[in-house]
Amino acid sequence: MESLPPDVTHIIIAGTVEKNAHIRRLASSGKLDLSPILGKWEQYIIQQIDAPFPETAPHVKTALVIAGSDRRAVAYGLFFISERIGVSPWYWWADVPVKKQSEIALDINKTVSKAPSVKYRGIFINDEDWGLKPWASKTYDPELGDIGPKTYAKICELLLRLKANYLCPAMHSCTGAFNKYPDNKVVADSYAIVMGSVHCEPLLYNNASEWDRKTMGVWNYATNKENINKVLRRRVNENGRYENVYTLAMRGIHDSVMAGNLTLAQQARLLEKVFDDQRGILSSTLGRPASEIPQAFTPYKEVLETYEHGLRLPDDVTIIWGDDDFGYMKRLSNPDEQKRPGRAGVYYHLSYWGPPRHFLWINTTPPALMYNELKKAHDTTADRVWLANVGDIKPAEYAISLFMDMAWDIHSFNPQNIIEHPVDFLCKIFSERHRADFNDIIKTYYHLAFIRKPEYMEKSGDTEFSIVHSREADLRLAAYARIAQKSAAILKSLPPDEVPAYFQLVHYPVCGSAMANEISLLAQKNRLYSAQQRASARAIKERVLQRCADLQALTKEYNTLLNGKWNGMMSLVHGGARSFEIPRLATPKLDAVPRLGVAAEGMDYNLGTPRPHTLPAFSKYLEKAYYIDIYNKGTGTLEWNATPSASWIILSKTSGATTDEARVEVSIDWRAAPRGTDVLGSIKISATSGGEQTVTVPLFNPAAPEADELKGLYVEDNGQVSISADGFHRKIEDDDIKFTIKEGLGTDNRVLQLGEPLAVPKYLDSLVLTSNYVAPARRNYPRVEYDFYTFHAGQVDVYTHMIPVFPLNSSHGTRYGVMVDNSPVYLPESGAPYYSTPWIQSILRNNRINKTTHYLSSPGKHTLKIYCAHPGAMLQKVVIDCGGMKRTYAGPPPTLAR
Repeated sequence: MESLPPDVTHIIIAGTVEKNAHIRRLASSGKLDLSPILGKWEQYIIQQIDAPFPETAPHVKTALVIAGSDRRAVAYGLFFISERIGVSPWYWWADVPVKKQSEIALDINKTVSKAPSVKYRGIFINDEDWGLKPWASKTYDPELGDIGPKTYAKICELLLRLKANYLCPAMHSCTGAFNKYPDNKVVADSYAIVMGSVHCEPLLYNNASEWDRKTMGVWNYATNKENINKVLRRRVNENGRYENVYTLAMRGIHDSVMAGNLTLAQQARLLEKVFDDQRGILSSTLGRPASEIPQAFTPYKEVLETYEHGLRLPDDVTIIWGDDDFGYMKRLSNPDEQKRPGRAGVYYHLSYWGPPRHFLWINTTPPALMYNELKKAHDTTADRVWLANVGDIKPAEYAISLFMDMAWDIHSFNPQNIIEHPVDFLCKIFSERHRADFNDIIKTYYHLAFIRKPEYMEKSGDTEFSIVHSREADLRLAAYARIAQKSAAILKSLPPDEVPAYFQLVHYPVCGSAMANEISLLAQKNRLYSAQQRASARAIKERVLQRCADLQALTKEYNTLLNGKWNGMMSLVHGGARSFEIPRLATPKLDAVPRLGVAAEGMDYNLGTPRPHTLPAFSKYLEKAYYIDIYNKGTGTLEWNATPSASWIILSKTSGATTDEARVEVSIDWRAAPRGTDVLGSIKISATSGGEQTVTVPLFNPAAPEADELKGLYVEDNGQVSISADGFHRKIEDDDIKFTIKEGLGTDNRVLQLGEPLAVPKYLDSLVLTSNYVAPARRNYPRVEYDFYTFHAGQVDVYTHMIPVFPLNSSHGTRYGVMVDNSPVYLPESGAPYYSTPWIQSILRNNRINKTTHYLSSPGKHTLKIYCAHPGAMLQKVVIDCGGMKRTYAGPPPTLAR
């Protein structure tokens, strides 16, 4: 301080409590209280001190002090200030512009950071073959031609700015192993990043790239133990001077099963020997007890079965529980495991390459799902290691930020603010003026992708989205078109320096998803319309081809941003999953002259079955409108007329001329409509060139009950009742079991959680949870009730749509109860065994659909009861099939009488 020039009046002091003499001097003089962070992990104090050194530097009026309990804490404190003066953690990786200011004024209040919620918080770079590797080797570091120190320096800086501290490096064989380049570990340490390795890489060793079978033998511990331990000991010796978390493991090469074709019991016993040997290597090489060395074990995929088969794991080793690759935690610590000193962690996928389907193109994991699963994990002692599989880092920028924000302070999040977090993230970058549009764009983007990820939209075959029922495909396309148009408008309004960041963070994911859905669903429509000989099928085919070209162009625009800074990062060919190739298309054979065709809404086109032109029944309790498509089966202009049989049938148009098709909306004038349960009207449609067809208009307008009497009830409509989960009429709770509505999940974007996940199941004598079927439950058992009205009696099938969560642990499953009136209670499960057919079907649509069958003794009002059996199950919706349910992807919209 004595050497500071006399004109220096304001200074910044940053350093650790242990090594910075100025900070220790301020503490000893009583000006700085370090007690809140002494001996703590990654905690810092930010404080402004007036006249810090009156004796040795009286000209210094103020000092801004950033004191850290360790080296990372100092960096976090500095970056805390950096972010608040306008430097985003994503200033380089997403080109978020740094706010230029002529001067900076800081209002400094003493800040003492909390202890991080999770000790080790990091990322795993994976499946880099189609993004990060080609970008690094050809664009960013062509001299090396690989992911090396130059790239890892940028990655490590990003991690520090995100308050992360842990990195598992890229490990595919296309990439040079992390330890191939000695400077990699030096770079990581210079940024104070703790290095680790994933579930299949023991003691920082990448067997996919570093193991040479020709010179080292087979990677089989039972037969080649000495050679395997030799390379592991060498690795620990080379890297032991740096901060590491050591993975205990012995799977096969890369991500394959353990060699040797062993039984589960044999695998468990062998792994116990492996772990003993690996801990021995650590202890002898590093010179301290194994219990003092950070170690982790990840029972991923088949290894979880081995663990459940009695594998004995040292108590100081952290168990890292994996999700099912699709965002749902497969298993968490049971009450006994929660007592382990090694505690637990999570391995969570924001990107995945593998069966049953990949998702590597863009990130669409809903924030609400991440919060639900990760909070549940943290509450069961998963607070030691959080590792996110982030693929190529881009384009998972926001998801990585959210993951790290939660790992830093999970208690700052709740089910309400998690929904606003992505909008806040964007407003912080692009200002508040777009908040309303961001709110619509982002929430719709996650909602639509939760229903079906863009990578899962079929290319060669049909999706399950219906073209003819509930306007399902059209509504999905309209929602995507709306947010894509809003995104384009925002993009045009932004100043030039904000355009690259917006394009990467918002525009490409939103518009790319919209295009992928358009390609798939319009191709499906093209094939259906071609079979119906619609002239419009040709224009739809051209639209699909144009959209394929547009998606290619959009991707090229991404790669050419900023003079090609990210060239090679974004690809449409990614492990077979980023391949939006031209789908199967058809061309109808048209007549030489105009010819009339008619299709009524709800009319399936199945060869060999009757296809009368009949609209769904119009019900006075719902007052819906339905459409008729009048289309041309030939060339030229089709002139048509539509004439209703009665004045109570209202048409949006009664005549027209089209070269392809016209849509006529049909509604009912209920003031003039005749009473009756089987009233039939009709619409005659004729063409001036010849041809006439009739569409039947069924009317359901019974004398009783009146529409007002059923308001607020779910009403049978065309043989089905659809119930929204959040629209219950009553809930019966107790002190332990509460029913909460959670937004941001489900086909309707709102789900009902049946009790908090960690609540203890209440095993009543009358509700045995080991059976699918039990006697009626006691009257006060926690449940929600939905009132519905049917017009007939008899058998009905109740389809409950559930979020496909896994059992919390072996004693806490995923059962819930379904009861209609006073029927027995059925107890289906919302979870399914990993890689079972129900699991595959469920995770691709984020929906486990269970059917139970019940009997209605009479027409009229009934009550559906959903019981909380194992707390934590989440209900999306219920569809009751009274004999008329149509095939759709997500079920019909709610049939609530209004």
